[in-house]
Amino acid sequence: MTQSLQVVMMMTVLLGFTDSDVWTLPAPGGVTMDSVNMKHILKWLPLQAHCDTAVLYSVQFQGEFELTVLNGSWVDAPECQQTPHTHCDLTFDLGSDSDYNLRVRAACGSKLSSWNKLDHNFNRRDTVLTVPEMALMVDGDALQVTFDKLPLTAVVTVTVWKRDDELQAVVYTMPSEQKVLHVAALQEGVEYCVRAQTALNTQLHSSSSDTQCVSITGPDAAWKKPTTVTVTVIIMAGLLFAVFWSVVHCRADACQSYFHKDPLPQSLRSDWDIQIPLSPEEAELCEQIKVMPSVDC
Repeated sequence: MTQSLQVVMMMTVLLGFTDSDVWTLPAPGGVTMDSVNMKHILKWLPLQAHCDTAVLYSVQFQGEFELTVLNGSWVDAPECQQTPHTHCDLTFDLGSDSDYNLRVRAACGSKLSSWNKLDHNFNRRDTVLTVPEMALMVDGDALQVTFDKLPLTAVVTVTVWKRDDELQAVVYTMPSEQKVLHVAALQEGVEYCVRAQTALNTQLHSSSSDTQCVSITGPDAAWKKPTTVTVTVIIMAGLLFAVFWSVVHCRADACQSYFHKDPLPQSLRSDWDIQIPLSPEEAELCEQIKVMPSVDC
Protein backbone atom coordinates (compact mmCIF):
# COMPACT_ATOMS: atom_id res chain seq x y z
CA MET A 1 0.00 0.00 0.00
CA THR A 2 2.77 2.34 0.95
CA GLN A 3 4.70 1.55 -2.24
CA SER A 4 1.60 2.10 -4.35
CA LEU A 5 1.04 5.48 -2.70
CA GLN A 6 4.63 6.46 -3.34
CA VAL A 7 4.31 5.50 -7.01
CA VAL A 8 1.12 7.52 -7.36
CA MET A 9 2.69 10.55 -5.72
CA MET A 10 5.79 10.27 -7.91
CA MET A 11 3.70 10.04 -11.07
CA THR A 12 1.70 13.06 -9.93
CA VAL A 13 4.88 15.07 -9.39
CA LEU A 14 6.29 14.00 -12.73
CA LEU A 15 3.09 14.82 -14.55
CA GLY A 16 2.91 18.20 -12.86
CA PHE A 17 6.51 18.88 -13.75
CA THR A 18 5.90 17.79 -17.34
CA ASP A 19 2.77 19.90 -17.72
CA SER A 20 4.56 22.99 -16.46
CA ASP A 21 7.66 22.37 -18.53
CA VAL A 22 6.25 21.43 -21.95
CA TRP A 23 4.78 24.83 -22.77
CA THR A 24 7.55 27.13 -21.60
CA LEU A 25 6.63 29.90 -24.07
CA PRO A 26 3.44 31.94 -24.25
CA ALA A 27 1.31 31.26 -27.31
CA PRO A 28 1.35 33.82 -30.15
CA GLY A 29 -1.49 36.32 -29.78
CA GLY A 30 -3.61 38.36 -32.16
CA VAL A 31 -4.25 35.57 -34.66
CA THR A 32 -6.30 36.98 -37.57
CA MET A 33 -7.10 36.11 -41.17
CA ASP A 34 -6.69 38.71 -43.91
CA SER A 35 -8.43 37.49 -47.07
CA VAL A 36 -8.68 39.83 -50.07
CA ASN A 37 -9.39 38.73 -53.65
CA MET A 38 -9.02 35.05 -52.71
CA LYS A 39 -5.55 35.59 -51.26
CA HIS A 40 -5.61 34.25 -47.69
CA ILE A 41 -2.95 35.50 -45.25
CA LEU A 42 -2.94 34.29 -41.63
CA LYS A 43 -1.31 36.86 -39.31
CA TRP A 44 -0.31 37.01 -35.64
CA LEU A 45 1.61 39.24 -33.25
CA PRO A 46 5.33 38.64 -32.64
CA LEU A 47 6.21 36.83 -29.44
CA GLN A 48 7.25 39.18 -26.63
CA ALA A 49 9.05 36.56 -24.50
CA HIS A 50 12.83 36.66 -24.24
CA CYS A 51 14.63 34.26 -26.60
CA ASP A 52 18.38 33.88 -27.12
CA THR A 53 17.77 32.65 -30.68
CA ALA A 54 15.29 33.60 -33.37
CA VAL A 55 11.66 32.83 -32.58
CA LEU A 56 10.20 30.48 -35.19
CA TYR A 57 6.54 29.84 -35.91
CA SER A 58 4.59 26.90 -37.33
CA VAL A 59 1.06 26.87 -38.77
CA GLN A 60 -1.48 24.04 -39.12
CA PHE A 61 -4.95 23.86 -40.65
CA GLN A 62 -7.89 21.50 -40.34
CA GLY A 63 -10.62 21.28 -42.96
CA GLU A 64 -13.86 19.35 -43.13
CA PHE A 65 -12.08 16.29 -44.54
CA GLU A 66 -9.51 16.21 -41.72
CA LEU A 67 -12.19 16.81 -39.13
CA THR A 68 -14.69 14.16 -40.24
CA VAL A 69 -12.68 11.55 -42.15
CA LEU A 70 -9.23 11.76 -40.53
CA ASN A 71 -10.55 11.87 -36.97
CA GLY A 72 -9.81 15.52 -36.31
CA SER A 73 -6.17 15.48 -37.45
CA TRP A 74 -4.26 18.65 -38.33
CA VAL A 75 -2.16 19.31 -41.44
CA ASP A 76 1.11 21.27 -41.45
CA ALA A 77 1.12 24.26 -43.80
CA PRO A 78 4.20 23.35 -45.91
CA GLU A 79 5.39 26.92 -46.47
CA CYS A 80 4.94 27.98 -42.85
CA GLN A 81 6.97 25.55 -40.75
CA GLN A 82 9.70 27.01 -38.54
CA THR A 83 9.35 30.39 -40.22
CA PRO A 84 10.60 33.64 -38.62
CA HIS A 85 7.73 35.62 -40.20
CA THR A 86 4.53 36.56 -38.41
CA HIS A 87 2.32 35.80 -41.40
CA CYS A 88 1.53 32.77 -43.55
CA ASP A 89 0.10 32.62 -47.06
CA LEU A 90 -2.51 29.85 -47.08
CA THR A 91 -4.01 30.67 -50.49
CA PHE A 92 -3.20 27.30 -52.04
CA ASP A 93 -3.70 25.28 -48.86
CA LEU A 94 -7.32 26.29 -48.33
CA GLY A 95 -8.49 24.90 -51.66
CA SER A 96 -12.16 24.15 -50.99
CA ASP A 97 -15.24 26.04 -49.88
CA SER A 98 -15.40 24.20 -46.56
CA ASP A 99 -14.80 25.70 -43.12
CA TYR A 100 -11.21 25.61 -41.82
CA ASN A 101 -9.72 25.74 -38.34
CA LEU A 102 -6.32 27.44 -38.19
CA ARG A 103 -3.69 27.55 -35.47
CA VAL A 104 -0.12 28.74 -34.85
CA ARG A 105 2.55 28.16 -32.23
CA ALA A 106 6.02 29.53 -31.44
CA ALA A 107 9.36 27.87 -30.80
CA CYS A 108 12.55 29.19 -29.22
CA GLY A 109 15.23 26.54 -29.54
CA SER A 110 13.79 23.49 -27.78
CA LYS A 111 11.12 25.52 -26.03
CA LEU A 112 7.61 25.41 -27.47
CA SER A 113 4.43 27.35 -26.88
CA SER A 114 0.92 25.96 -26.93
CA TRP A 115 -1.18 26.27 -30.09
CA ASN A 116 -3.32 29.36 -30.48
CA LYS A 117 -6.34 28.99 -32.79
CA LEU A 118 -8.12 31.52 -34.93
CA ASP A 119 -11.19 32.44 -32.88
CA HIS A 120 -13.59 31.49 -35.70
CA ASN A 121 -13.74 29.10 -38.62
CA PHE A 122 -12.58 30.52 -41.93
CA ASN A 123 -14.20 29.89 -45.30
CA ARG A 124 -12.66 31.29 -48.46
CA ARG A 125 -16.11 32.44 -49.55
CA ASP A 126 -15.70 35.14 -46.88
CA THR A 127 -12.96 36.82 -48.89
CA VAL A 128 -13.31 40.50 -49.77
CA LEU A 129 -13.45 41.31 -53.49
CA THR A 130 -12.06 44.68 -54.54
CA VAL A 131 -13.03 46.72 -57.60
CA PRO A 132 -11.18 45.32 -60.66
CA GLU A 133 -8.36 47.43 -62.13
CA MET A 134 -9.28 48.00 -65.78
CA ALA A 135 -7.50 49.61 -68.74
CA LEU A 136 -8.96 50.34 -72.21
CA MET A 137 -7.15 50.46 -75.55
CA VAL A 138 -8.62 51.10 -78.99
CA ASP A 139 -7.32 48.92 -81.83
CA GLY A 140 -8.93 50.06 -85.06
CA ASP A 141 -12.61 49.21 -84.83
CA ALA A 142 -12.05 46.95 -81.79
CA LEU A 143 -11.81 47.58 -78.07
CA GLN A 144 -9.33 45.79 -75.82
CA VAL A 145 -10.16 45.63 -72.10
CA THR A 146 -7.24 44.56 -69.90
CA PHE A 147 -7.42 43.58 -66.22
CA ASP A 148 -4.72 43.29 -63.57
CA LYS A 149 -4.61 41.35 -60.27
CA LEU A 150 -7.85 39.44 -60.62
CA PRO A 151 -8.74 36.94 -57.86
CA LEU A 152 -8.38 33.23 -58.50
CA THR A 153 -11.48 31.30 -59.63
CA ALA A 154 -13.42 34.55 -60.11
CA VAL A 155 -15.53 35.55 -63.10
CA VAL A 156 -15.34 39.04 -64.58
CA THR A 157 -18.47 40.68 -65.95
CA VAL A 158 -17.82 43.45 -68.49
CA THR A 159 -20.63 45.74 -69.64
CA VAL A 160 -20.17 47.69 -72.91
CA TRP A 161 -22.57 50.26 -74.33
CA LYS A 162 -22.74 53.32 -76.58
CA ARG A 163 -22.65 56.55 -74.66
CA ASP A 164 -26.15 57.73 -73.70
CA ASP A 165 -27.58 54.33 -74.69
CA GLU A 166 -26.93 52.12 -71.66
CA LEU A 167 -30.26 50.35 -72.08
CA GLN A 168 -28.75 48.60 -75.13
CA ALA A 169 -25.64 47.47 -73.24
CA VAL A 170 -23.95 44.17 -74.06
CA VAL A 171 -22.64 42.05 -71.16
CA TYR A 172 -19.54 39.85 -71.56
CA THR A 173 -18.22 37.31 -69.04
CA MET A 174 -14.70 35.92 -68.86
CA PRO A 175 -12.69 33.82 -66.37
CA SER A 176 -10.10 35.68 -64.32
CA GLU A 177 -7.29 33.68 -65.96
CA GLN A 178 -8.06 35.29 -69.33
CA LYS A 179 -7.00 38.83 -68.26
CA VAL A 180 -7.91 40.43 -71.64
CA LEU A 181 -11.29 40.89 -73.35
CA HIS A 182 -11.37 41.75 -77.07
CA VAL A 183 -14.57 43.38 -78.36
CA ALA A 184 -14.50 43.60 -82.17
CA ALA A 185 -16.57 45.17 -85.00
CA LEU A 186 -17.57 48.35 -83.18
CA GLN A 187 -19.01 51.38 -84.96
CA GLU A 188 -16.42 53.87 -86.14
CA GLY A 189 -16.65 57.39 -84.73
CA VAL A 190 -18.90 56.31 -81.84
CA GLU A 191 -17.95 56.63 -78.17
CA TYR A 192 -18.31 53.43 -76.14
CA CYS A 193 -18.38 53.12 -72.34
CA VAL A 194 -17.20 50.16 -70.25
CA ARG A 195 -17.79 49.03 -66.67
CA ALA A 196 -16.57 45.82 -64.95
CA GLN A 197 -17.26 43.72 -61.86
CA THR A 198 -15.78 40.53 -60.39
CA ALA A 199 -17.85 37.75 -58.81
CA LEU A 200 -17.27 34.38 -57.14
CA ASN A 201 -20.90 33.35 -57.01
CA THR A 202 -24.34 34.87 -57.15
CA GLN A 203 -23.97 36.26 -53.63
CA LEU A 204 -20.33 37.34 -53.51
CA HIS A 205 -19.27 40.05 -55.94
CA SER A 206 -17.27 43.27 -55.92
CA SER A 207 -18.45 46.80 -56.50
CA SER A 208 -18.51 47.98 -60.09
CA SER A 209 -15.52 49.84 -61.48
CA ASP A 210 -15.71 53.47 -62.56
CA THR A 211 -17.14 53.91 -66.05
CA GLN A 212 -14.54 54.57 -68.75
CA CYS A 213 -15.41 55.82 -72.24
CA VAL A 214 -13.34 55.88 -75.46
CA SER A 215 -13.98 56.79 -79.10
CA ILE A 216 -13.57 54.19 -81.82
CA THR A 217 -11.23 55.60 -84.46
CA GLY A 218 -11.79 52.96 -87.15
CA PRO A 219 -9.58 50.40 -88.89
CA ASP A 220 -7.59 53.01 -90.88
CA ALA A 221 -6.38 54.90 -87.81
CA ALA A 222 -4.04 52.09 -86.85
CA TRP A 223 -1.63 53.00 -89.65
CA LYS A 224 -2.32 56.74 -90.05
CA LYS A 225 -0.56 57.93 -86.93
CA PRO A 226 2.69 55.94 -87.29
CA THR A 227 2.80 56.77 -91.01
CA THR A 228 2.42 60.50 -90.32
CA VAL A 229 5.17 60.41 -87.73
CA THR A 230 7.50 58.49 -90.07
CA VAL A 231 6.96 60.91 -92.98
CA THR A 232 7.53 63.92 -90.72
CA VAL A 233 10.79 62.49 -89.42
CA ILE A 234 12.01 61.75 -92.97
CA ILE A 235 11.20 65.27 -94.19
CA MET A 236 12.94 66.93 -91.23
CA ALA A 237 16.00 64.70 -91.67
CA GLY A 238 16.13 65.64 -95.40
CA LEU A 239 15.95 69.35 -94.64
CA LEU A 240 18.70 69.15 -92.03
CA PHE A 241 20.91 67.17 -94.42
CA ALA A 242 20.34 69.74 -97.21
CA VAL A 243 21.30 72.64 -94.94
CA PHE A 244 24.40 70.85 -93.65
CA TRP A 245 25.51 69.90 -97.19
CA SER A 246 25.03 73.46 -98.42
CA VAL A 247 27.17 74.90 -95.65
CA VAL A 248 29.98 72.37 -96.12
CA HIS A 249 30.12 72.57 -99.95
CA CYS A 250 29.49 76.29 -100.35
CA ARG A 251 32.01 78.09 -102.72
CA ALA A 252 33.73 81.24 -101.50
CA ASP A 253 32.11 83.58 -104.03
CA ALA A 254 28.73 81.98 -103.53
CA CYS A 255 29.00 82.17 -99.77
CA GLN A 256 29.99 85.83 -100.00
CA SER A 257 26.90 86.54 -102.07
CA TYR A 258 24.71 84.56 -99.68
CA PHE A 259 26.31 85.99 -96.56
CA HIS A 260 27.07 89.58 -97.70
CA LYS A 261 28.51 91.79 -95.00
CA ASP A 262 27.28 95.39 -95.05
CA PRO A 263 29.70 98.13 -93.84
CA LEU A 264 29.07 99.69 -90.47
CA PRO A 265 27.27 103.01 -90.47
CA GLN A 266 29.37 106.11 -89.79
CA SER A 267 27.85 106.56 -86.35
CA LEU A 268 29.19 103.17 -85.20
CA ARG A 269 32.79 103.65 -86.38
CA SER A 270 35.57 104.43 -83.90
CA ASP A 271 37.74 106.66 -86.22
CA TRP A 272 35.53 109.68 -86.13
CA ASP A 273 36.77 112.92 -87.83
CA ILE A 274 34.89 115.59 -85.96
CA GLN A 275 35.23 119.18 -87.26
CA ILE A 276 33.69 122.15 -85.49
CA PRO A 277 33.07 125.17 -87.78
CA LEU A 278 34.43 128.51 -86.47
CA SER A 279 33.59 132.04 -87.42
CA PRO A 280 36.41 134.35 -88.78
CA GLU A 281 36.54 136.27 -85.50
CA GLU A 282 36.91 133.03 -83.51
CA ALA A 283 39.58 131.82 -85.94
CA GLU A 284 41.69 134.96 -85.38
CA LEU A 285 41.59 134.41 -81.67
CA CYS A 286 42.94 130.93 -82.06
CA GLU A 287 46.69 131.01 -82.46
CA GLN A 288 49.06 128.15 -82.62
CA ILE A 289 50.93 127.92 -79.39
CA LYS A 290 54.25 126.21 -79.40
CA VAL A 291 55.47 124.93 -76.07
CA MET A 292 59.29 125.00 -75.72
CA PRO A 293 61.03 122.75 -73.26
CA SER A 294 62.67 124.55 -70.37
CA VAL A 295 66.48 124.70 -70.27
CA ASP A 296 68.15 124.44 -66.92
CA CYS A 297 70.96 126.93 -66.41
